[in-house]
Amino acid sequence: MHYETLMYLHLATVVPCFFIGTVLLLIKKGTSIHKNFGRIYMVLMLFTAFVTLFMPAAVGPQFLGHFGWIHLFSFLTMYTVPTAYTAIKKGNVRAHKRKMILLYFGAIIIAGGFTFVPGRFMHELFF
Repeated sequence: MHYETLMYLHLATVVPCFFIGTVLLLIKKGTSIHKNFGRIYMVLMLFTAFVTLFMPAAVGPQFLGHFGWIHLFSFLTMYTVPTAYTAIKKGNVRAHKRKMILLYFGAIIIAGGFTFVPGRFMHELFF
């Protein structure tokens, strides 16, 4: 698949995650709204992480001619989402909360911040 198509697919899934994740952090936990939005958030996060694995690193060094440091966030997401889901299903609210906060700030805020560095699409778009 063409890089630009993957990039727009990634944006179409990760941008809603930013807003849904923000809402999830702010609303009362354990409600049906929290659970339903949480499921949507988790599916979108897994999908967006999967999509990024097909996008070669555009900035910085590449490993295996494809992966860059930014891909560590994809692997973080692919690990954190299922383990956070498992934690809440087992009743471990504390572990679920810790993992979901890590996911939001690590994979959305920090990784998203890296997209604004020179040479990346979001930097070109906004600056």
